Amino acid sequence: MRMQRVVGMEEVQEIAPVGAAGILPCFEEADSIESWIRPPSNLLHTMNDTELLWRASFVPQISNYPFKRVPKIAFMFLTKGPLPLAPLWERFFKGNEGLYSTYVHTLPSYFGDYPSSSVFHRRQIPSQMVEWGKMSMCDAERRLLANALLDISNEWFILLSEACIPLYNFSIVYRYISRSRYSFMGSFDEVGPYGRGRYDQRMEPVVTLSQWRKGSQWFEVNRKLAISMVEDITYYPKFRDFCQPACYVDEHYFPTMLTTQFPQLLANRTVTWTDWSRGGAHPATFGKGDIKEEFFRKIFEGQLCLYNNQPSSLCYLFARKFSPNALEPLLEFASTVLGY
Repeated sequence: MRMQRVVGMEEVQEIAPVGAAGILPCFEEADSIESWIRPPSNLLHTMNDTELLWRASFVPQISNYPFKRVPKIAFMFLTKGPLPLAPLWERFFKGNEGLYSTYVHTLPSYFGDYPSSSVFHRRQIPSQMVEWGKMSMCDAERRLLANALLDISNEWFILLSEACIPLYNFSIVYRYISRSRYSFMGSFDEVGPYGRGRYDQRMEPVVTLSQWRKGSQWFEVNRKLAISMVEDITYYPKFRDFCQPACYVDEHYFPTMLTTQFPQLLANRTVTWTDWSRGGAHPATFGKGDIKEEFFRKIFEGQLCLYNNQPSSLCYLFARKFSPNALEPLLEFASTVLGY
């Protein structure tokens, strides 16, 4: 069967082949808005990093959404393999569906086989090798951000490790993050060998010594800042080439870039508590024997910070580092001390 029609001055030919399946439609239905806003059903896509960062950098130019958007928090876990504290996080997330999403970056050789009921089921993203203190660490963080940005409902992005725990219930965390006028990226000017001493003059003029900052690797940023982090092609090559051990790039790249570009959007502090009192290159790790009420009292009491420019005693939402054998006592204290 062959049809021919003329529209105005343009001739259009339609060919409808006939076969065992019958007549096929000539035109496909146009995409609906749902096809644009629906989050990816499968995180194991085939995009490489260049394609992923390009796709994630798309930004609507109209700020008002033409649909009901419930803003979510993206919890991004940067791990080597399993999540030994997953049962604690399962309890934390329970009952708050639709207000969060999870993403897990592991070593490429690891595959987490979580049950279908788990919040981590099929939440592993395509990953690559990560070396501590090197640019591959920031690559992994940008990979997590980019995958999370593909869900247009994700408004806030929190970087965590397998050794992190939530210190409060989900409602408190969501309210604290969503009502803050600032993102929680630690950024400070440290004089000495472990701060300014890591600066390389070859970064000029893109990064000057006066712009050089240091901060915690564990951050929370809003969508605007997350997009700026994945789309960056200006600061990235400078830090890749001139901040190598003993310059630990994950402590300097994002704090310096965001302080330079968006100082008015940063709280200049982290919301993840760590204990550096024992000295060394890594913070203290807490095991089963450390998990007591007085331990949490040490974290909760005596805090003082600024929240929306006002003094606050609630400064940390998460804590690290906890070993796998801390899970049992953490679960015991979760309802009475942590509130979930």
